Amino acid sequence: MNEDELLQMYGLEPDKKHRESIRRLLQQEMENREADDHEILKLLCIMLFAIGNVEDTELIWLAKRKNQNAGSYIDVQLLCGAGIEETIVYLEKKGGEQAHKQLLYLRKCEPYDFVDFSKDQWLSEYKAYYGV
Repeated sequence: MNEDELLQMYGLEPDKKHRESIRRLLQQEMENREADDHEILKLLCIMLFAIGNVEDTELIWLAKRKNQNAGSYIDVQLLCGAGIEETIVYLEKKGGEQAHKQLLYLRKCEPYDFVDFSKDQWLSEYKAYYGV
């Protein structure tokens, strides 16, 4: 499946009913060792960002940590589809090593990457990027 097919199937801002299938596709893409670019990985993360379920921050974090290229390809803002404050509170309550690492990363990025953060603005930029 390519980006155009994903956009036709779900749209850039998918209905919440598609969340689980998008999560499954993202997990499959993370396991795909033959993927030579990260366009599909990024698009699936954008779709989960648009849905805005705070629990998806962990899966997006794993996608971002897939390898060095994915780390720079997947914008840090995509970790915060539910909002930066909501995501930080969620990770603090969640606990555990992964949540702790992600929390440290977000706190380090917050003063630079989340100044005037607006989910709608990021979605608008992604819509322009994908031409939708």
